[in-house]
Amino acid sequence: MQSIRRILVVIEPGAETDKVASLTMPRACLIARATGASLHLLVCDKKLDHSELLTDLRHVLEAKDIKVTTEQDWHESTHQTIVKAQQAQGADLVIKQHFPDSVLKKALLTPADWKLLRYCPCPVLMVKTDRPWKGGAILAAVDVGNPDGEHRALHYSIIQHGYIIAEMAEGDLHVITAHPSPMLSAADPVYQLPSSTEAKYREQCTAFQSEFNIDNAHLHIAEGPADVLIPFTAHHLQAVVTVIGTVGRTGISGALIGNTAEVVLDSLESDVLVLKSEEVLKHLKEELARA
Repeated sequence: MQSIRRILVVIEPGAETDKVASLTMPRACLIARATGASLHLLVCDKKLDHSELLTDLRHVLEAKDIKVTTEQDWHESTHQTIVKAQQAQGADLVIKQHFPDSVLKKALLTPADWKLLRYCPCPVLMVKTDRPWKGGAILAAVDVGNPDGEHRALHYSIIQHGYIIAEMAEGDLHVITAHPSPMLSAADPVYQLPSSTEAKYREQCTAFQSEFNIDNAHLHIAEGPADVLIPFTAHHLQAVVTVIGTVGRTGISGALIGNTAEVVLDSLESDVLVLKSEEVLKHLKEELARA
């Protein structure tokens, strides 16, 4: 968050234009003020002219002493248009309102917002509610059961972003990590005990607890599937932002976000900040350079 200098804000006009703008713009303004970043407003539409809307929004932002530029463009699909603009502008963050698809549509087609999360080579903030961030709980979700270097670096980034957002919003940072059920067939009896599994996960959390001043009351270690526990904990805390990440990728088609992040996007009742590992970002940038 501290390194953000340029923010791409996706404006999606329509019957609820004012509502759409009201959801994304407060987040963009808060982050821009805290980081000194400039904003680039983007409308993805090849049919109608939205220059009047963009001009009005630009005037509102300039009156708040926020530097802003605007653009309307279209390249085959919404997510491709956004990624091309992100690359052209050198944006460090994309902010977009999330529009969930129906269950039937999901079964037939990959949701548009999933595609953006998969292929955008920078963090993406999906705005889902109009609840103010100020004073709210920020939930950072990590998987400390994967202790390799790539995961550790991503865990640090997730918690660091959560910490900065909590400071920005004057809220409380909570961290959740889910662990699997004890393995009854494990050769080592220690892994058959729930308490031992939790202790192992808690030990993995001590370093970032110390660095980011996270006490045990704000650390949530629970048994079960992450795609269930993350939304449950976010709801229990009434979190305003949930920070999640991915290290997954597949083949030449590009990086694919982990299933957990995609599933919880619709089930979470908070805004969602999705981060990728450095390896995934590098892979995506290489794919874009070859395109």
